Parts: sequence; C-alpha cells; structure tokens
Amino acid sequence: MAWTAISTRNETPPIVRGGWLDALRFIVAGLIILHHFQGAGPVPLAEGLHPVFERGGFLLTNFFLIDSGYVLMRVYGASVAGGRMSAGDFFLKRILRVWPAHLMMGAALAALVVVSGLLGLAPRAPEWFRWDQLPAQLTLTQAFGVHGGYGWNAPSWSISALIGCYLAFPWILRGLMRLGPWSVLALGVGGYLLANQLTWSLFGYPVYQMPMGFGFFRALPLFFLGMALAWFAQKVWIAPRLAGWAGIGAALLLAFVQYFDKHALVSLACISTIILAAGAIPTPRPSKWIETAAQVSFSMFITNEVVRIAWFGVANVLIARFALPVGAQWALWVAGVAAAFAFAFLFHFTIDQPLQNRIRDWLKGRSSHRRAANLEPALEA
Repeated sequence: MAWTAISTRNETPPIVRGGWLDALRFIVAGLIILHHFQGAGPVPLAEGLHPVFERGGFLLTNFFLIDSGYVLMRVYGASVAGGRMSAGDFFLKRILRVWPAHLMMGAALAALVVVSGLLGLAPRAPEWFRWDQLPAQLTLTQAFGVHGGYGWNAPSWSISALIGCYLAFPWILRGLMRLGPWSVLALGVGGYLLANQLTWSLFGYPVYQMPMGFGFFRALPLFFLGMALAWFAQKVWIAPRLAGWAGIGAALLLAFVQYFDKHALVSLACISTIILAAGAIPTPRPSKWIETAAQVSFSMFITNEVVRIAWFGVANVLIARFALPVGAQWALWVAGVAAAFAFAFLFHFTIDQPLQNRIRDWLKGRSSHRRAANLEPALEA
C-alpha cells in the first residue's frame, strides 16, 4: 500500500448532506422496515428466504447506534468542544428532534387500541399492549431500568438509549480531545470489546443481548465507537479509492458471513468499516434526492411499527373472514410494506418537518436572545 493512501497531512473531506452517509441512512431505514415486517407474511422471510431477515435487527441496530455517534461527532463535535454550543443546548436540540414524533406515534397507538376495543376488536397479542408499559415508553425512559417500555412502539428503546448517549456526548468529547486519532480509534474498539467481555463475565451473554430495559448499556459502547471513528476520520485522510474498495469489501464480507451465522464481532468490524469508508469519500455533487431520503429515514424508523400494527390488524381480519389465498396474503404484505414507506414520507413532509422547522426557529431565537442578554453587561461596562 502506498504511504499516501493514509495520511495525517492531507485535509479530510467534510461531512456533507446528499452523499454516501445519507444514502446508507436511507438504505438502513428501509431494511429496518423489512425486518419488522418480515414475520407478518404468510411465511416469515427468515424461514422462506434466509435467517438474516431475523438477525437484521441486531445488524441494523448496531449500524444505527454507531452511525449516530459518528454523525453527531462530525456535525456537532467542533461546536460543543469549542464552546459555541453548550452541553445543555446540544441535549435540548437532540431530544426535541426525537421526542415529539415519538410521542405522536405512542399516542396514535394508544388511540388505535382504545378505538379497536370499542369496536370489539382485541389485539392478537394483548401482552404487547399493557397499559403499565406505556408511561416509560412515552417518556423515553425504558432503556434505563425503569419499569415498562415493552411492547407498543417497541423499537423506540434505541431512541431511549440514545437519550443517555446524548447526555454523555459532551463528557466523552472532552476526553477524546486530549488524544490522537490512532489512540482514539484503539480506545473505541477496545471499549466495545471490554464492554462485551464484562457482560459475558457478569451475565453470560454478549453486550448486544442486553435486554431492552437496560438498552443504554448496549448502546453506549457502540455510540462511543462511532464517536471514535469520527474523530479518526477528521484527523486521518484516507484515499478515496482505498475507502471505496474497503467499503465494498466490508459490505461483501458482511453479506457473506451472514449466510453462516451472526458472527457479531466480524459484522461489527464490517459495519464500522462501511461507515468509515462512506465518510472518507468526497461528495463533489451532493444529491438533493438522497438528502431528502435521509431526512425521511427518522420518520421511517419511528412510524413503521405503528403502520405494521394497524395494517396487519386489519389485514389479519380480512384474511380470516374471507379465507384469502396465499397469493392475496402476499399482496397484502407487499402493500403493507409500501404503506410503511408512503406513511413515513407523508408524516415527514406534513408533520415532522414543519414541526422541526418551528423548533429550529425557536432554538435560534432562544440562542440569539441569550447572546444579546450576555452582551448587555459588557456594553454597559
């Protein structure tokens, strides 16, 4: 390998919207929908096609958590480290990004269960809709050992876990600022391996099998790994050609090993390499289409479980009442997946984006007002 393929002398490409990282976010969000819907067809995809559809939750959640640490580090790291954004402002900005949409989906599910009950339609799995589980989920505290959080919009445990990561972000950043890129990379990898070994020693299972009720302890090592990858990416230039081939190779290896088993550590290394490679490839012509698709990815994540529950609640009644053949059942399944994508785009453009625009304007006004208040004593002096 030529020495110029990796260098600390060259300027690393900035992170931009509409590039490979955004494309990955949309692809992963789409795969999350397939994972959540895979068991709702006449035959689960994990049985009919490949068990990777069942293991997809493990792979995609790992990607989601690592990518969150990576992107937030590259977007907000300099501002938080330089004092231009306080730890409180960072946390407020992040929680206002995720909590309103989550609350709306939780309320929608609760209303769906109530209305269905009034119509005499009980859930097929009532244990997933216990009312004592709802408060922890609506408050996004279910990943910290608080009672509740199971069922309902169950995938939101990872959002809850990220709330803790947002709180830890400024303090982790302060420690990483004192280290070089290779040391940070080693610390990120070593931190995950240490957390994995600790859970094996204490509980007899790997860190990725931590129950949802303690999901923060699963998420933090992966989020920290993403931050470490981002710090490395900002300091070490990787030749775009090398990054491209490394990303393709890691994707092929990830697909190959899944034919045999989960291979957690190998899969984690592949995911990390894919993210690192995507961030190292310059984006001379950002795509507005890809940028928009990536912006919708959060809506895809937060709404798909609600769509699945509502869609197949109706579809299962139709299948039972009219004894629909397998072909019609698959048609309903495909339509349900399409509905999840369509609803996410609709929710994003009509509700989430306008709401976030208002929140963004409020945060800017709040920040400007505070800066003006801080200037007044200096001007008077």
